[in-house]
Amino acid sequence: MGDKNQLLFVQKFLGRLNAPYLEVGSRNYGNTQDFRPLFADRGKYVGIDMGQGPGVDMALNLTDDFEKIDAKLGGDRFGTIFCLSVLEHCENPFKMADNMTRLLHEDGHICIGVPFSWRIHAYPNDYWRFTPEGVKRLFPKVDFNLGYSLAATSRDGEFQELDDDLGKISLSLSKHWKRGHPLRGVSAKLLELLLRFGVIGGPGAYRHVFAPTNVLMLGKLKDKAEKAETSAT
Repeated sequence: MGDKNQLLFVQKFLGRLNAPYLEVGSRNYGNTQDFRPLFADRGKYVGIDMGQGPGVDMALNLTDDFEKIDAKLGGDRFGTIFCLSVLEHCENPFKMADNMTRLLHEDGHICIGVPFSWRIHAYPNDYWRFTPEGVKRLFPKVDFNLGYSLAATSRDGEFQELDDDLGKISLSLSKHWKRGHPLRGVSAKLLELLLRFGVIGGPGAYRHVFAPTNVLMLGKLKDKAEKAETSAT
């Protein structure tokens, strides 16, 4: 289960996401969003997590050997897999990503949400932060369309492009000016000066700070020819 922006991101692509559905990390902690109702009339939906709890249909460790996972899931393959705010808690994200890829239908989609800059949040441990290129490296057999990918801050409904300014809050007047936001630039410059001269506390020596930011990416399993080429390289 993810946050409000991850729910909004999934809603953008409902028409592309086919059953059956597998939600990785489906336990409801009371402060997370429930994705299951979005797919109530669209086919089979399975929620898995490391342990039993609300929202969990099956306790399953996705870093186990694939044969064990496959047997427990009854050989099912999934049209869509959701893995939102989970990979940062996994000791072996490469093994987990490979197993998820193997659970996809040939034309299956995978929806990934991972933190780029975020506070430490242990459930029970917090190991990793990710860039978009890092996500691609975890899933070499998945084609991530950047046109269907975004960054999201901790503010509901606030999204950004996945570009070189990912997560940045710029304190540069010129950068905002070039982007056609002069008032934002003036505000940023004023904040920078207040920080630099100690009028208010903070990181005044820096040109930018980072907002809490998640990377949200939607990918589709590559066809057999593409997968063979990827494996060969």
